[in-house]
Amino acid sequence: MKLQILSVQSCRRQILVLDEADRILDAGFKYEVDAIISQLPKHRQTLLFSATQTKSVKDLARLSLKDPEYISVHAESVTATPERLKQIAMEVPLDQKLSMLWSFIKSHLRSKILVFLSTCKQVKFVYETFKKLRPGIPLKCLHGRMKQIVRMAIYSQFCEETSVLFSTDVASRGLDFPAVDWVVQLDCPEDIPTYIHRVGRTARFASEGKSVLFLLPSELEMFRKLQAVEPKIPIQLRKANTQRMQSISGLLSSLLVKFPTLTEVAKGAFKTYLRSIKKQKDKEVFDLFKLPIDDFAASLGLPMTPKVRFIQQKTKKNTESEETTDSENNEDGSRPASYEKQQLESLEEAEDDVLFPKESSVEIEDNPAAVLPLKKPKKKKLKINVLRPIGTRIKYDDEGNIIPPLAALADAQHVDVLVRPDKVKERYEKLKEEMKQRDKEDKVLHRQRLREKRTKEKMKLKRWREEDEEDDVGFDMDETESGAPKKSKLYFNSDDDADEKSEDVRLKTDSVSIAEQEELALRLLNSMHS
Repeated sequence: MKLQILSVQSCRRQILVLDEADRILDAGFKYEVDAIISQLPKHRQTLLFSATQTKSVKDLARLSLKDPEYISVHAESVTATPERLKQIAMEVPLDQKLSMLWSFIKSHLRSKILVFLSTCKQVKFVYETFKKLRPGIPLKCLHGRMKQIVRMAIYSQFCEETSVLFSTDVASRGLDFPAVDWVVQLDCPEDIPTYIHRVGRTARFASEGKSVLFLLPSELEMFRKLQAVEPKIPIQLRKANTQRMQSISGLLSSLLVKFPTLTEVAKGAFKTYLRSIKKQKDKEVFDLFKLPIDDFAASLGLPMTPKVRFIQQKTKKNTESEETTDSENNEDGSRPASYEKQQLESLEEAEDDVLFPKESSVEIEDNPAAVLPLKKPKKKKLKINVLRPIGTRIKYDDEGNIIPPLAALADAQHVDVLVRPDKVKERYEKLKEEMKQRDKEDKVLHRQRLREKRTKEKMKLKRWREEDEEDDVGFDMDETESGAPKKSKLYFNSDDDADEKSEDVRLKTDSVSIAEQEELALRLLNSMHS
């Protein structure tokens, strides 16, 4: 909440004005208020304003008040709320809240309605879903996560036209909404001052107004507290008319399927509402584990109940404690007679299993060290000893006799000495020379194989080139006696008469003599000149 502090300095005196003083003096604004007051002059007049003025001596002492006077506008009034305000409380189950709110809005389409909810995500969910369902009246929302410019715009619009405004407690103080017909508290207020500030948005000055408070069956203690407050709050408890109520859980389910983004908004509204109930200080009114959580999730249109961590942890602890107490105690709460006997028997069985393994026949009196510890020892990581002696592993032959490692290199005269280092070194050098020789042979063989592979590739490439040349030129590769290739076919254009068209004459080189070729050439020349 924004601190509304005004300091007026005149030529004669200085004044400090605190609006909504009970809220500003809360612990949440202690550091800021103390910092501001420390910079103000001590000689001043301090004025505090609020509908629920604080009377705490500790809070007032922080302001260094001297001879304070308490002035009440309605000092002689019988009620703590405006006399022209009609207040109603209705018992509504948690899974029917949204359906009841929808039915209420549908039956008051010509009224200006202000709806209060607990959290910002609830406001966003109800606003988005109701806007898509189109109740027939303009809808607006206002919560603390909006920027100040957007809040001012929504405030101006709500003041000018008849509509429904879904809001958190950010709109319960310091805002003057003209001509509000109904104030609907969908969620129970945290305390009586919050209730008074909420209903104070209607029936302002000389106008009339109405308010309705939806209470869960587990929250009826709030109704009794409102009646017991002094001065009294004239609120009446009525039953909800379920016959005129229109259920919208099915419509919400279809909306979540059609618009998948609304599913996350619904989950956020579900979780934040349960968290707000958990954080409430008055446990006589707000009990999280009395709420039908599964039905509440279904009423929001969710196909499955979202997992809430703090509820699961609490329920798990409760079930474990209940199971242990039920199994150990009788109906009257006392322990059964056979309890100690069972404990002794289980303890003896545990000792037999843990202390004395079934395989061992050692008794405690003979060998006290045979008793194993109750705690299971931690497994140690195996470490490799780099400096261990080489070749100490024992081998056996077919007859079961021990064969020392590297027996062929060992000294037969000294049985205790398993390995002679000079023999090992000599064998190592010999193997090293053999490996070098084999390495040279492998390299020569590898080079030879590469050479053969390249030769084969060259021959294959040469054959491919020769075949390509034969196809391009069109010659046969059959060699004559001289060894030179010979043309297989010749083509000529011959004309017997000057008037006849030229014809293709194909002659084989084997059947045409030189004289015939000369005669044919002369004929061609004569035809060209003619």
